[in-house]
Amino acid sequence: MSLSRRQMVAGLAGLAASTAAAPPAIEPPVVPHGVTPELLARDERFWGAVARQFRVSTEFINLENGYYGIMPEPVRLAYHRNVDHLNEVSSHLLRTTYKAQADVVRRRLAAMLGVAMEEIALTRGGTEALQNLIANYSRLRPGDEVMYADLDYHSGQYAMNWLRRRRGVNVQRFAIPEPASRQAVLDAYAQALRGHPKVRLLLLSHMNNRTGLVTPVREITTMARAHGVDVVVDAAHSWGQLDFTLPDLGADFAVFSLHKWMGFPLGAGFLYIRRDRLADIEPIFADETYPATDIRSRVHSGTMNVAPILTADAALNFHDRLGAPLKQARLRYLRDRWVHRARSLPNVGVLTPEDSAMYGAITAFRIRGRTSEADNIAIADEFMTRHRIFTVRRGGVRQGDCVRVTPALFTSADDVDRLAAALSDVAYRMRA
Repeated sequence: MSLSRRQMVAGLAGLAASTAAAPPAIEPPVVPHGVTPELLARDERFWGAVARQFRVSTEFINLENGYYGIMPEPVRLAYHRNVDHLNEVSSHLLRTTYKAQADVVRRRLAAMLGVAMEEIALTRGGTEALQNLIANYSRLRPGDEVMYADLDYHSGQYAMNWLRRRRGVNVQRFAIPEPASRQAVLDAYAQALRGHPKVRLLLLSHMNNRTGLVTPVREITTMARAHGVDVVVDAAHSWGQLDFTLPDLGADFAVFSLHKWMGFPLGAGFLYIRRDRLADIEPIFADETYPATDIRSRVHSGTMNVAPILTADAALNFHDRLGAPLKQARLRYLRDRWVHRARSLPNVGVLTPEDSAMYGAITAFRIRGRTSEADNIAIADEFMTRHRIFTVRRGGVRQGDCVRVTPALFTSADDVDRLAAALSDVAYRMRA
């Protein structure tokens, strides 16, 4: 049925009225001066205002924010504008202003991390960055060895395994001890390096995506360097969760994701190569778009969606408004709030230590006797079906599978309190 002119005008008028009546954008809260991050981390009124910056489903409590982090509203709106703009001007933007805009983003990221812009190349995410560094590390010879731990990212492990065929090297794998402690982790890496003198490349997670354990990266990279071993540091999960710069890690090679904890749209990350180590990573696929002396020759993503990069200012401004120390304090506070209750449950084991330097938001637990994949899928299902709390099963851990819990900046204290109560119920129901 076609609309009359009168109906069309009325409909447009109604649309205009509804648009005019839309509530104004909520202003993000101002971080008060003179209040420590640890104290402000407990202020639910302040964090309620932060949470209102996110559009989050009310159908369930999302405690699986380790996959990727949703955009706050200022970023989401900027992203949509950038998608529209890119669609409107298309190739003209890509062939004229984009490279200069990307360099501005590189420069800002580099400044935040305490390195030079020329040491950073943008990628579509941490995984692409990790694969590029591992696959194109040029100092391996047949008979050499490469090594990783059980908690390292699975895609990184696969890339290291691939080097067996590509470079003719042997692959060594070792397990992070449970329960973990700073000294136990250092001892495990020291033993692994001593026991495998042919290792030339080590994959090292700053914060792994299975249990959330944070490793003492600087000490391990120093240790590895003394053995003649280069290290690729996977910082995809840690940046934006933890407060650090690249010099703090002592890394020559590192990878970062921007769509996890920095609030970028999906499809953004970067790799880092220390300036004097660039020659040790080959250009990707013999790419000639940039000279071999330019780090951008270590990435070739084809024609990619550049809207996430165009949205960098909005995402980084939101991050800077809160600041890394405050984000770290809040995420640790939320984690502590449920973990300290979970530790009192007789058949629940928490897989990160109480050393605050060794965790952020991500923490995993295991119910005693429930160590299989099926067990932990069932546990996560119990949380969702009975309590409307979304978590995820993780595998590849030394003593069996577990369930991962990851709060975010929009998570409330009430949310993690509900988790703690639900865990008591689920642990009782799932007792062995």
